Order: sequence, then C-alpha cells, then structure tokens
Amino acid sequence: MRRMWPDEYAFLLDEAEEVELHIPPVTHEDGSPKKATTRRALKARISQEDFEKIWPLAEARYRLGGRLSGKAITLITSNPHYQKWHPSDGGSVENVSDSGRHYTSRFVIVHFLLDDVRETAEA
Repeated sequence: MRRMWPDEYAFLLDEAEEVELHIPPVTHEDGSPKKATTRRALKARISQEDFEKIWPLAEARYRLGGRLSGKAITLITSNPHYQKWHPSDGGSVENVSDSGRHYTSRFVIVHFLLDDVRETAEA
C-alpha cells in the first residue's frame, strides 16, 4: 500500500535538515556482535501542537512529493532501536499576540527515517 504524506503537513518538512543516524552495534542472542549501521533521516523542529497532530502518523512509512519526491519517511516515536532519536524538547519561544497578550510556543525536535523509494516498472 502506498501512503502519501498528507499535504496539510508538508510545511513541517520545509525546514527539515537531512542528517545521518549512527546506530551503535548490538549483540545477537548467541553473543555474536552485530554491525553498527547508519541511516539517513530528516531532523525537524516543529511546534508541540503540530507534533500532537501528526502523532497518529508515527511508525508508518509515507511517500513524499515536492522537493523530496522519490523519498519516503517514517516518524520515529517509540522504536527502541532509535531511542536516542525519539521526540525531544525543542525549547520554547515567548511571543506577543496582536492584542498584546503574552503566550509561549513550545517546540519538539523529531526525526523521520528517510529512504529512497524504488518504483518497479513492467518490461
């Protein structure tokens, strides 16, 4: 099944930075070492409010359009292999509304695994 990243959340990836996740080696059940791996990812700082909206999309793979066409992402939230990259505090910003009222905008740092999408073509 091909799921596309919802257009209404495309703006969340506009300022995303492409990074590499260095996953340390783990040990197999038989005691033999497993190799360390590297995964490409997108790192984004988004508002807490937007994060709560996309939470239901976590841990599923979505294809992208636009500048990231040909790629797919998976929002990391609770996978134990990626614990180091689970959502974290992204700080807050104090603002003043047009009416003069002070408010705080909270942010979250999130990581999306980034994969190339290969389309199969019939000969």
